[in-house]
Amino acid sequence: AMFEPAVLNPAVDLLAELAHQGPAIEFAIGTGRVALPLSARGVPVSGIELSPHMAEQLRAKPNADAVPLTIGDMTTTRVAGTFTLVYLVANTIMNVTTQPEQVDVFANAADHLEPGGCFVVEVIVPQLRRVPPGETARVFEMKTSHVGIETFDDLVGQIAWSHHWMEVRGRLVRHSAPYRYVWPSELDLMAQLAGLRLRDRWASWAGEPFTSESTSQIAVFEKPARPGNASVQPAAFPVPRQAYI
Repeated sequence: AMFEPAVLNPAVDLLAELAHQGPAIEFAIGTGRVALPLSARGVPVSGIELSPHMAEQLRAKPNADAVPLTIGDMTTTRVAGTFTLVYLVANTIMNVTTQPEQVDVFANAADHLEPGGCFVVEVIVPQLRRVPPGETARVFEMKTSHVGIETFDDLVGQIAWSHHWMEVRGRLVRHSAPYRYVWPSELDLMAQLAGLRLRDRWASWAGEPFTSESTSQIAVFEKPARPGNASVQPAAFPVPRQAYI
């Protein structure tokens, strides 16, 4: 589903607009799901990827040569040059499972940005209020082919586990992984610590207003322009910077 045009095109549209023809860099570029179509729009795209296996899959795809790739950790790895856009999608900020390291991601993004550039983060909104009172888990998907359960194991460290049971070639396969959930206000503070400021927050790539009922967010943080330089103009959505309803 993540590769379907209805899902992917709005993300590429917005990122291309924010990049203003780039250059752009994707943290945790993966197999190039977003980077390759963004590059095809004429935006010069580079990427940082921790997993050599994912990087190999990207390099095997058509037109991957147009996307320079660096193997490394997005908390510390530095790519030469500055960029108009840094972006991190698909909840990957939560794969960084300590708060200090998440702060490091923001600091590294800020170091890559030129003044007036933007750091875009796509991440879910924690759904703790959907957990029944007195419980520590919730079922987020129940299908014959997939059962998904979240367990909120450490409320202090904001660590949860995502558990999946899937049918693969007639066999039941289980996969579990931890993640660190992060609140919108916490993202804003991480940005401030990195010298960035919130410019926009939407509930989707299509620019839907962000409200207290939103389950996901597209947050756009801007590196202030140097005095006397005009900042890049906001994306042309007819919505407020953010709306909590």
